[in-house]
Amino acid sequence: MLSSNPVLTIIGLLAVLLAYGFWEFRTHQRNLRRIPIRIHVNGTRGKSSVTRLIAAGLRTGPRRTIAKTTGTTPRLILEDGSELPISRAGSPNIIEQLMVVREAQARGAEILVVECMAVQPHLQWIAEERMIQSTLGVITNARADHLDQMGPTVVNVAEALSNTIPHRSTVYTAEGPLLPVLQAKAALKHSAVVSCDSHTVTDEDLARFSYVEHKDNVALALAVCKHFGIERRAALDAMVRATPDSGALQAHRIHFFAKDLLFYNAFAANDRDSTIMIYHRLGLENRPDHPVLLIVNNRGDRLQRAEQFGELIATDLDAQHVFLVGDFTNATHDIALRRGFPADLMSDLGHCTVDELFEAVVDHVPHAATILGVGNIGGMGKDIVTFFKNRGEEWSRKPSASGSFSA
Repeated sequence: MLSSNPVLTIIGLLAVLLAYGFWEFRTHQRNLRRIPIRIHVNGTRGKSSVTRLIAAGLRTGPRRTIAKTTGTTPRLILEDGSELPISRAGSPNIIEQLMVVREAQARGAEILVVECMAVQPHLQWIAEERMIQSTLGVITNARADHLDQMGPTVVNVAEALSNTIPHRSTVYTAEGPLLPVLQAKAALKHSAVVSCDSHTVTDEDLARFSYVEHKDNVALALAVCKHFGIERRAALDAMVRATPDSGALQAHRIHFFAKDLLFYNAFAANDRDSTIMIYHRLGLENRPDHPVLLIVNNRGDRLQRAEQFGELIATDLDAQHVFLVGDFTNATHDIALRRGFPADLMSDLGHCTVDELFEAVVDHVPHAATILGVGNIGGMGKDIVTFFKNRGEEWSRKPSASGSFSA
């Protein structure tokens, strides 16, 4: 029975909350101690892929390995490689990681590979120092994305990502230009940085994947697996067999009314540097004989990114036509025009339906064309991918060493 004194009632409720919080904290610490190896994967691009690759390689070893990805569709990847979807009542919240640790411990995990789901620097610190307390760190790369939260510069991004570097341990990275920033931050935590060389991964290695994977991602995952004594061939074989993230760069060929369309889902590569890298990797530049059409999808909470893609369209990509969909299309459109991109090569479709987008794209295809979806997987992104995927078949040709496609 509650006291009639409101002050005593409030004090009593606070005492209960404090007691529950203390119990929750102690329980979480106990769960962490029961998982001896915890790998926290952070970075701008490739976190989901690298998390999956590392977990796949480590599952070939003797330790029970569970992983969690946050990417396009959050998943708990179990010790046998099967997956469970993670349901969310509302917006993503880093408290979710507590549940992941609890579930992994209950399943007897000896290794937990977790993709960092925090963006803001202070939340990245909380995710590492209070929730994961990793025994090994991974930072894929640091690029100019989320500058409104981690910026204003890419150096600030690298510093923010460094919040997940573990204490007195090792962090693996494929980052190049900003490696000194990571090394300086790691030194403050008495940790070492291992820089992974993408040249250790061959074109033949990449050709084994059913989707377009990146050398940096594979090299990084192989280096982590080697750290735990996993032989390269066994690890790579397992990575090739593993289920890719739904945001992985995949291609689908569509034959529609005597027209051939090759659609690439690159929506997950939603920063400037990654988009340019993929564009060149696929050999799409300087192809006047073969139209390259861009679909740029913007999210409502990414105004800065919408503006960034306006400049990207005009200065870094040479697409024959660009279709703007989603939110803030006027911002992308106006900046592209101001940078000199021809108005007649751009269609601002805004909040159109996916069917309307598909019809607009087909109308601009003479006989054959490559369509590249960029910008963001959120909003219309998933629906666009599903639409194109359901109308075509998976395309398994890979870029050659020169970047062009071979049969």
